[in-house]
Amino acid sequence: MNLEQRKEAFVKCGLFINRHFSDPENNRGWDEKERPLHEGLNQLIAGANVYNGWFIKEFVEDAIANISCMLDEKSLNDFTKGIPEPKNKKTVAIIMAGNIPMVGFHDLMCVLLSGHNVLVKLSSDDNVLMPFFIKLLEHYQPLIGENIKFSEAKLTNFDAVIATGSNNTATHFKYYFGKYPHIIRKNRTSVAVLTGKESAEDLKKLGRDIFLYFGLGCRNVSKVLVPKGYVFDPLFEAVFDYQFVHSNNKYGNNYDYNRAIYLLSLAKFLDNNFLIIKEDMGLFSPVSVLFYQEFESEKEVKQYLTDNKDNLQCIVGKEEGFTPFGYSQQPVITEYSDGVNTLDFLVNL
Repeated sequence: MNLEQRKEAFVKCGLFINRHFSDPENNRGWDEKERPLHEGLNQLIAGANVYNGWFIKEFVEDAIANISCMLDEKSLNDFTKGIPEPKNKKTVAIIMAGNIPMVGFHDLMCVLLSGHNVLVKLSSDDNVLMPFFIKLLEHYQPLIGENIKFSEAKLTNFDAVIATGSNNTATHFKYYFGKYPHIIRKNRTSVAVLTGKESAEDLKKLGRDIFLYFGLGCRNVSKVLVPKGYVFDPLFEAVFDYQFVHSNNKYGNNYDYNRAIYLLSLAKFLDNNFLIIKEDMGLFSPVSVLFYQEFESEKEVKQYLTDNKDNLQCIVGKEEGFTPFGYSQQPVITEYSDGVNTLDFLVNL
């Protein structure tokens, strides 16, 4: 199986996703072999929150749709241009996170496109969706299944590791896997830089960056940098449509807990019954909380971003080079976690 065949499987997977969401009821264009896959995906999306209470239908659909944006033929051709077939095929273990739906898909795609074998260690928080899409790839290219294995126990018989987890688990990963070629990712988060001149539409889009996946992703905005004296009323108004997050038991419990803690400690905060905004020097805010920090000059902002660059995945804002409002959770295929080029790592094994 060559690179063109592997790419074709991913392209067809992207087309499947696009058809699935463009025609979910009538099933036009689905052949007899695809129809059960289409119906199976509907069932998985509808029931994903049974396995993980954070994986509500709207957010699972969003995650899958974002993946399809990476799988158009031109993007895949550009992404893999010039990469050679491996002279010595290796087995790469991927330890996947489960904080947001399908978060390990990009790593899986990189390993398979590079021509290596993959040993998948699924997160118990996301162990239903990924197997479905692996089966979908096998539907379009049966030979690709020979390159994929799953591990439910201790990882053995591998040559390299890609692992994603918290700062604490990263320490353990380095201890156990340090002797292998590896990419080990730690906690990261994202910030937004506001000037006070944002439109209501800008702030509404920022709501997506804050609330999508309940704020659990490294690309979610957990803190905003604002000019001194910034008034948050327009932001509260703009994100009102996201009040539905409080109806989720997990999010609601976090909100109630954090609010109680701040009240008991006499901390100052702003609140709209589903989001707490609190001035804090910290970068990683708890679920349901958005930290803010004031600045008096552009120089302060640049210094802050420089000082925290190793902890930041995205910087959202209107300045050139920033991620536009509303797009923090829609990375293009060449945007790598932690800025480490996964494909280059795999090609050079």
